[in-house]
Amino acid sequence: MIRYLIFKIQLIGHWWKVRWFMLSNLISPPQKRNHIASPCWMDGLENIRLEGHVRIFSDCYIVARPLADSPYCRLQIGAHSMIGHYNHIIAVQDVKIEEHVLTAHRVYISDNIHDYENIALPIMQQPIKQIGSVVIGAGSWLGENVCILGAQIGKHCVVGANSVVTGGVYPDYCVIAGAPARIVKRYNFETGKWEKTSPDGTFIG
Repeated sequence: MIRYLIFKIQLIGHWWKVRWFMLSNLISPPQKRNHIASPCWMDGLENIRLEGHVRIFSDCYIVARPLADSPYCRLQIGAHSMIGHYNHIIAVQDVKIEEHVLTAHRVYISDNIHDYENIALPIMQQPIKQIGSVVIGAGSWLGENVCILGAQIGKHCVVGANSVVTGGVYPDYCVIAGAPARIVKRYNFETGKWEKTSPDGTFIG
């Protein structure tokens, strides 16, 4: 009996390995393997693209489903990116994470929100609406508990832990922090240093 139970457990373990291997190769070029840890919930695989050598840690929730009135939806994660534990990435139109992006645990990235304006209806019964395309530029780093809503972030940027970034376009080579988030540093190519800025990105001093 014990041997039978051990066999069943091993069989289930092998089944999960096969399932995740097949899943990782369904949504990426066959010659470029990805690693998707289990469990990971994905919905809308036909709209999800992993560009190869992507690593997604466990307990992530990744969804790409278009709104009823729109046939288009894309969720793309660039090559060599690493998505931390408990990340939620949700697209109804366009979310693009470029190559070599690193996210910490519990990061939320979305191009949509629940509508809330009808006070006669619970918010959960109101429609989802798209608020703006999301871009996370190549080589960027999102700290723990970061929330990105309809924002476009340049390459080689840092978003500090617990920051809430709602909309806007942020330049390359900047540090963003706060709730609501603002630019606090940028790389100054004239001095070759990272320097403090005003919220609009203008260098101080």
